[in-house]
Amino acid sequence: MTSIAEAPLCQARNSAAFWAATGVARGHEVIRRPGYLAVAGDERAGLRIVIQRAGLDAGEVAEITELAGGAPGPVDIEDPFSATDLAHLGLRTWQMPVMLRPPAPVDAPAMAVTRVRDETDLHAAERAVIGGFELTRFEPHRGGELFPAALIEQPGVEVYVARLDGEVAGACVTVVDDGLGSHYWVGTPPAFRSRGVGRAVMLGSLAPLAELPVTLTASRLGVPLYESLGFTAAAPSTWRSSTR
Repeated sequence: MTSIAEAPLCQARNSAAFWAATGVARGHEVIRRPGYLAVAGDERAGLRIVIQRAGLDAGEVAEITELAGGAPGPVDIEDPFSATDLAHLGLRTWQMPVMLRPPAPVDAPAMAVTRVRDETDLHAAERAVIGGFELTRFEPHRGGELFPAALIEQPGVEVYVARLDGEVAGACVTVVDDGLGSHYWVGTPPAFRSRGVGRAVMLGSLAPLAELPVTLTASRLGVPLYESLGFTAAAPSTWRSSTR
């Protein structure tokens, strides 16, 4: 049974698995170090770094500094332990809670939620996430750039979409790795908000994970929804980004 204290490490490991799968699917360089995982992308995807332990040594901090300085696009850094000082990078910094849900039954969603199996739905999922997270770096939309077709072929990775009145109204990604599930990119475009889409896509994607502990990192606005679904805040995760 995963404990609250273990949640940041579990989230760090799962997030590394997700971003490694994303990097491989996009054809980007995946850099693995004991203290962090980095995916060096292009001018739109940018550089993604996920810290893997509580506090990096000077050598690892120097490597991250060099990677950030040479990135051709945006820089995003996730530190689930909030223990490594990277203030010298001058990036916008904020915190969001890592949350943990123990294994438990899941209610049925109030609308259709399905796994993505083809490129048409995958591109619709991309558009929902780009709109939901205001990912202007991926605009104009290029199908397969955010979620390449190869992503849903990666072990443990699934993309889900929720439909409202026949339209894709929300999406998310789940990753199962080493006996733990986690959620990413739980997004609803503005036109579909306040209509139960976020809850539906979470319920539909949680159902296959009901027997596993599940983590996620929640935005401030998302916390009440996740708490109502059985998640508990464990610890603050520090995020840094060169974008707004």
